[in-house]
Amino acid sequence: MLTALVASAALLAAACSSPAPMATPPIAQPPALTATLTSPTDIVLHWPAAGTGVAGHLLEYANATDGPWTTLQFLPQDQTSYTHPDLIPETPFYYRVRPFSGPVSAAINVGPTAASSGTAPSQPSTAGAPAPVLTPDAPTDLRATPGEDSSVVFTWTDHTTGEAGFLLELRKPGTTGFTPVEVTDPDTTTCALSLLPGEQGSDFRVRALAYGPLSPVVHRTTGKG
Repeated sequence: MLTALVASAALLAAACSSPAPMATPPIAQPPALTATLTSPTDIVLHWPAAGTGVAGHLLEYANATDGPWTTLQFLPQDQTSYTHPDLIPETPFYYRVRPFSGPVSAAINVGPTAASSGTAPSQPSTAGAPAPVLTPDAPTDLRATPGEDSSVVFTWTDHTTGEAGFLLELRKPGTTGFTPVEVTDPDTTTCALSLLPGEQGSDFRVRALAYGPLSPVVHRTTGKG
């Protein structure tokens, strides 16, 4: 009996410590994407405002219908347009967009001397928009420490399986919305970021990525330069 209880306890402990499959709100409808040639070499893209459960959009382009596809940008929830400027003349451009979501960590603040300080610069953030409701599969233990070449190294604990990657998001001082700044591969728990002017003293958080359905592909061919 004692052996069986010990075995059961071990199995329970293993189950509790193992990453859980990520539970995210379903994103049922692909976004409608339009592309407009506003000059011979400039294309403006539009899509509808994000629906419930959508954290933002991934915008991609290619020069052929079958790819390869290149990431243009991870875009925040409130952005519904993007200008792709100064393109190669007389060249086909194909675009698609897909929503992303996923559980997100609590935010931390990275002090203004984070990239050059010799001490851990991060602390819990208390500013800006209300904190998200944390779920059991959200990343935890987000920390930032000084890295090489004036960079900041972020680390976190992964509590999910099956994520598409992790997305580091930034909120500049005096603003309320987060903007995606760096994406990693799945099963990664660290990334380095060089802060740009105006990003010192920002809040950061990390999201376990899940993608929704792709939009239909739209196409435009640029004119003469």
